[in-house]
Amino acid sequence: MPAEPLHLGVALDGAGWHPAAWREPDARPADLFDARYWVDLVREAEAGLLDLVTIEDSLGLQSGHWSGPEPRTDRVRGRLDAVLIAARVAPLTSHIGIVPTAVVTHTEPFHLSKAIATLDYVSSGRAGVRVQVSARAHEAALFGRRTLPRFGYAEREQPEIRAITSDLFDEARDAVEVFRRLWDSWEDDAEIRDVDTGRFVDIDKLHYIDFEGPHFSVRGPSITPRPPQGQPLVSALAHIDVAYRLAARSADLVYVTPHSTDDALGIVAEVRAEQAAAGRADEPLHIWGDLVVLLDDTAAAAAARLERLDDIAGERYRSDAQIFTGTATELADLLLDRQASGLSGFRLRPAAVPHDLVRITRDLVPELQRRGAFRTRYAADTLRGLLGLGRPANRYASTGGAP
Repeated sequence: MPAEPLHLGVALDGAGWHPAAWREPDARPADLFDARYWVDLVREAEAGLLDLVTIEDSLGLQSGHWSGPEPRTDRVRGRLDAVLIAARVAPLTSHIGIVPTAVVTHTEPFHLSKAIATLDYVSSGRAGVRVQVSARAHEAALFGRRTLPRFGYAEREQPEIRAITSDLFDEARDAVEVFRRLWDSWEDDAEIRDVDTGRFVDIDKLHYIDFEGPHFSVRGPSITPRPPQGQPLVSALAHIDVAYRLAARSADLVYVTPHSTDDALGIVAEVRAEQAAAGRADEPLHIWGDLVVLLDDTAAAAAARLERLDDIAGERYRSDAQIFTGTATELADLLLDRQASGLSGFRLRPAAVPHDLVRITRDLVPELQRRGAFRTRYAADTLRGLLGLGRPANRYASTGGAP
């Protein structure tokens, strides 16, 4: 029996992470832009007692090319806004965390802070956000506020590209800092709502955040009272040093992409070193491993399904994360082995939904429960509670200043 139960989440992206998933017999491609589709997926994840779901998003159309659009028409193109999907799903679920992706590069942090605070209210304390950086030139062109050079994945290590990337991640760090300050800009008891005296709010308990940085100047306060969790969960996906640094300085949860247990050991050590350098060594920071999963009754059947999907797509599927094919028992073995590297949980990317999502909730979860490695009921009402994170104190509560 593991020392600590695992945490589990699923990453939802359209019909699944394999580009041919929408052509599977049980797929629902006609429903991808229907709210009921997303409600059904998240309810399935909640039936499996998962900690959270993340919802993918981007500012450009999906593409198999890292640097920009591609002309293929046999792939899913287009998506709904992840934050708005989350807001629709949240009131129709009761325990699972809802974590939409938000691209912070071209989006004002005041707007996103307010949106995630609102999500925390409509979910009764189950909101989070996955912050994402965009370095793509065609996405910058959608906004016209800045120009980014077009470059390919192979060019990312060039000094001038690394400098641009580093600046974008610094901007993301500032955006998260603005989020957090705005979430604290109302003290918890700022709302009086006293009909007899006619006082709805104690203005002395609303605070300017006065953030000044190279990317943003935000005075505050927010127009949304402090969220139920105080601070909704901030998470980020990280593959490289600047992303590890962002997560270590700013996040509560980081998703990483090791391809072996030894790889996981090295990544966890790097993230923890960045966390210590940021002065956060004593603060909780979850590190979860990402896996693309194809689950079936036998490993051969799972491998054959991947091969069939690749044939339909006309090319081999590649991912930043390890691609696992096998049974729920074999996946449970892998997760528990990799937990020993310092990972506290895993975010599983179903290659095709509903097939692989249902295999996670109805096969993998019971297998982990049999081993005493996963919960048998929800024991907390908030996402922070599910992850063992306390409700943070308000940084402005003792200042006594008023805007």
